[in-house]
Amino acid sequence: MINRRNFIKNCGIGLGVALTAPRWLDTLLAAPIKNTGKELISSYFGFSKEDIQKLLLIALSKGGDFSELFFEYTKQNSVSMEENLIKSSSEVITLGVGIRVIKGNNYGYAFSNELTFDSIKEVALTAAAIATGNSKVKKVNLNDKKISKTYYDLSSPVTDLSLSDKIQMVKTAHDAALKHSSKIKKVTASLSDEMQYVTIANSEGLLISDIRPQCRLFVTATAQPQDGASYVTGSANAGGRRGFNYYKNTMQPETIGVSAAKEAIVLLDAKNAPAGEMIVVLDKKQSGVMIHEAVGHPFEADGIWKQTSTIYDKYEQVIASPLVTIYEDGTIPEFRGSMNIDDEGLETKKTMMLENGRVVGFLNDKLSAQALKHSRNAHGRRESYQCVPIPRMMNTVLAKGNTPPEEIIESVKKGFYAVSYQGGMVEGTGKFTFSISLGYLIENGKLTAPLKNATLIGTNTTILKDIDMVGTDTGFFLGTCGKAGQSVPVTAGTPTLRIKKMTVGGIA
Repeated sequence: MINRRNFIKNCGIGLGVALTAPRWLDTLLAAPIKNTGKELISSYFGFSKEDIQKLLLIALSKGGDFSELFFEYTKQNSVSMEENLIKSSSEVITLGVGIRVIKGNNYGYAFSNELTFDSIKEVALTAAAIATGNSKVKKVNLNDKKISKTYYDLSSPVTDLSLSDKIQMVKTAHDAALKHSSKIKKVTASLSDEMQYVTIANSEGLLISDIRPQCRLFVTATAQPQDGASYVTGSANAGGRRGFNYYKNTMQPETIGVSAAKEAIVLLDAKNAPAGEMIVVLDKKQSGVMIHEAVGHPFEADGIWKQTSTIYDKYEQVIASPLVTIYEDGTIPEFRGSMNIDDEGLETKKTMMLENGRVVGFLNDKLSAQALKHSRNAHGRRESYQCVPIPRMMNTVLAKGNTPPEEIIESVKKGFYAVSYQGGMVEGTGKFTFSISLGYLIENGKLTAPLKNATLIGTNTTILKDIDMVGTDTGFFLGTCGKAGQSVPVTAGTPTLRIKKMTVGGIA
């Protein structure tokens, strides 16, 4: 059998957008329109429904069970400011098609960014090399399916703003952070936005399209103590599948800039965190990153199918406190990880993972669902047309509990309160280490000294069992998740949580 990793790598035909010159391309790049289905295929990608049906059959010509075409046009922009100067701006166009052929539980994948019938035919035959024999599929009848509900704000796309308007947004956030305090010595602000247009067609008759906005305004502020000690940095960001109205009416650039500066100012007075085993309370704002990394990934069904996940054999078993319910929901309006359809064309829905501590479901794509004989739940995602879809998270949420957050803090005589995170590492065994940017000491039920230079150390199975209080509040972390060389936007949410025993790494 062809090695999958090399097969994917070697099957790409990369001729570049500059070398593709169908008549429709100039129109596409100049003024994209919001069509769907067969209209999107024709106006954006230059193919009729009949063309697509022929290509799907060509991909099956060597004996495949299933074929799929993923067309993508994405426009990505960014603007960044540092040291009172606009340091960079960019615009990147992604245009191409990926073709997958499935035979049993194996697949072939190839892609091209030359969108002509002959070039895609060549790519289809390359992907088809995974199979031998005669295909049982002799005819493909595509049905133009409409998305039943959209979870994005397409009314005021950030992508449609002029460069001068984007620069003004970045400058406003930058200046708000810099002016917050004379102790702020350096600020970096950046705005990234994109609009992605996809059409997915497969040999089962599916033809569906989606138009996906994305934006994020990010600010970091660096402060220096008067004694000239090391610099400290705070950060803040906001965005999602939202429009410019979000930054006008809900989360203004000034607010984001000031939030980053305030964290930096607090860190100026922070002490080094103590080391040892203690009660840990996770603040709602960013602790979703721990749920995503340490808890979410083991539920992705490729790890269950291949038995590389720590919970591959734990279905319907209790692995967590009865207070813990975790679910995936790609339908939360305007969230960074939300999707109308996944990258295999299925409409998204809420998927339960843990319910009252019991494993009740996994996140799957077509291949893993087929291998496990599970019903599909629309979690096949890919970074771009150059990538094969794999099971991924979208918006991962630990459900609210019944304890007010102030009561959780009041319950702790001495412990550590984790607020913001710098990064983390999770091993295949479930062991994790998360670096904390800002935390607080809890003493006699109150938050006292701010703390820095802390790490949280543990294993996912232990932390799930040791959660003994769950708050009535919820906060969300905006992130970008990497897996198998692919990056996709995600959100993770959690209430305030109390963990009865956890190792805090610090300076003893």
